[in-house]
Order: sequence, then C-alpha cells, then structure tokens
Amino acid sequence: MANRFVLNETSYHGKGAIQEIATEAKGRGFKKAFVCSDPDLLKFGVTKKVLDVLDQAGLAYEIYSEIKPNPTIENVQTGVAAFKESGADYLVAVGGGSSMDTAKAIGIIIANPDFSDVVSLEGVAPTAKKSVPIFAVPTTAGTAAEVTINYVITDAAKNRKMVCVDPKDIPVAAFVDPDMMSSMPKGLTAATGMDALTHAIEGYITAGAWELSDMFHLKAIEIISRSLRAAVENDSQGREDMALGQYVAGMGFSNVGLGIVHSMAHPLGALYDTPHGVANAIILPTVMEYNAQATGDKYKYIAQAMGVKGTEAMSQEEYRKAAVDAVKKLSEDVGIPKDLKEIVKPEDIPFLAQSAYDDACRPGNPRETSVEEITELYRSLI
Repeated sequence: MANRFVLNETSYHGKGAIQEIATEAKGRGFKKAFVCSDPDLLKFGVTKKVLDVLDQAGLAYEIYSEIKPNPTIENVQTGVAAFKESGADYLVAVGGGSSMDTAKAIGIIIANPDFSDVVSLEGVAPTAKKSVPIFAVPTTAGTAAEVTINYVITDAAKNRKMVCVDPKDIPVAAFVDPDMMSSMPKGLTAATGMDALTHAIEGYITAGAWELSDMFHLKAIEIISRSLRAAVENDSQGREDMALGQYVAGMGFSNVGLGIVHSMAHPLGALYDTPHGVANAIILPTVMEYNAQATGDKYKYIAQAMGVKGTEAMSQEEYRKAAVDAVKKLSEDVGIPKDLKEIVKPEDIPFLAQSAYDDACRPGNPRETSVEEITELYRSLI
C-alpha cells in the first residue's frame, strides 16, 4: 500500500511573511477575499495587520467574524451564506484553529453544496471538488491548521466535536509570520505550544507513522522542546522557532493521524469549552504511559529530541520514563495544570469515554483500546 503525503502548494515563513499575501493573490488572479477571523483578533488589531496588506495592494475583501473558539455548525452555515452574498473568490483565514477550521468548512461546502448540512463532512467525506482557495495566516503556534487536511467543527446539539479529514481542504498557501503571534498571552502561548508538542509526539507513535513522517515529528519535538519556554516569555527567537516547530509537526501528523490524546481532548472542548491545547497537555503524559508498551524504542528518540542525556545507556523502562518525565517538566514549566479535577465532572465520564472512543483520531492510537480503558484514563486524571 502506498503512503500518501499532502502539503501546501506554497508557504512563507519568517517575519514579514504576510506581505506575500498580496503577491499570491495578484499572481493567482484573485479579486476579492472573504476574511475569516474571530472577534477578539479584530478587537485587538491583530487581523488589521492582514487587512492593511490587502488595503495597500488595492485588494477588496469582506470580513466574517461569527466564529466561536470551538466553531459550530451554525458558524459554518452562516459563513457559507455570507460568502455567497459577498462575491468573494478566495478565503483568507486569520487566527488559530477556529478561524482556519471554519474557513475550511466554508470553502468545502461552497465547492460541494451537497454537504451543506455540515454533519455529512465528518470523517473522510467523499467530496468531489477542491475547496475554494484558502490563504491561511496563523496567529497561534499550535494547531498547524494551515498545513493540515483536517478540521474540527462542534455539533452543539449533541455536545460533540466532528473531526473532518479531506485533502481537498488544505490551504493553497500559508503565511507563517511570527509577528502575527507576538500578542499571544502567556497562557495561550503555553496551551497552543503543548498542542503542537502533542501533535508531534502522537504523530510519531501513531499506527500510520513511517520514515518520512518520523523525520518531521522528531524535528518538531526538538524545536518545540527547546523553544516553548522562551516563547511563553515572549522572546522573539522563541516565537519564531515555535512558529516553525508547530508547522513542521503539522506537515507530519496531517498525513498519518493522531491518537487518543486528541480523542479524549475533543469531548472536553465540546462539553466544557476547555481550550484544546490545555486538554491535550494535561492528558498527554498519562496517555504516553498507557501507550508505552506499543511504541518499541520510539520513546528513546522522543527523550533525545527533548534534550535528555544518556539515553543510550538507559533500559527501555528508563528511557520511556525519561520521555514522559520530560513532557511533564515542560508542561509544568509553562504553567499547564496537572490534572482535570477543575474541568471534568465525574458523572460525565461515561459520555466522555464513549465520545473519545467514537472519535476519528482513536483508530490511529498505537495501542488498541476500549471504552472501559478510556474511562479509567479519565478517572486517573481527576
């Protein structure tokens, strides 16, 4: 069986990358942008940096900001209607995963109206046409939605997140500019950074991993581990390195899948509106311990990438523990809570466990699991 790898047509990295939005839009003959960005980014002037580029180039645009932190079916459907009214011919997503996921869903539905209910996009939907072209401008260093074929939409009526996987939704161009991330507060920098680390570690040990994806994931673990603490302190080099590290992680996991850290985090976001990165960071060490027996010698290389010395002299049990401990230390250093006690209600665990088991990320887990075992994992964290 052949391994498929899907990446952006074009990506720009480094300070000033957003200036190339005008170059790409004009070069592709685009006339009007539909700019998807959340209300806070508009309020605090972050989105304006992109709008200024469009204004200076004389490029028309319309703004859509009805986007929640965990975007809903309604957000998407309202956006589809607004896009149709706008006369736009491409999308510009400015923000974290919420803005980019919303833009992906809008772009896919505009090109494939048979999926306008949104629910039918869950999983691997049989869409026929590529999305309306998307330019993606991340403002967080974590989700890597600008380079992935995945997006997540919340079904608010059922308190669940729908993971959608479609190679036709990948943005045609990404503009990864650390200046767009400079206003992120410490807590958000920490949470999104740990989300990126989770992508890299889960992608590295997932059932679908292979040599090409391993290359991206190990490099991402290395970059994130050395850079996140500095980024949280708003160090400019740390910010720039995290922007790259999370993107490299996305290049990998988008093509091979994830595991039950994400499966368990998704229902927390749907039920409690827990920030995705925080949920992943809390769950990651516990699931790493659970998965260790199914990972061969991979934890040795995770530990090495995270800066642990002396792994060659360690036993398998020792280097597996060293990898988990390194993750715990990084999480602690950037201020992530240690457990889910302040988030999860015990009576909700059966619903959470079933939702996690049904999640599209669960089959990628390196260890076979069950609702009962996921239930125990949740209980161990409260």
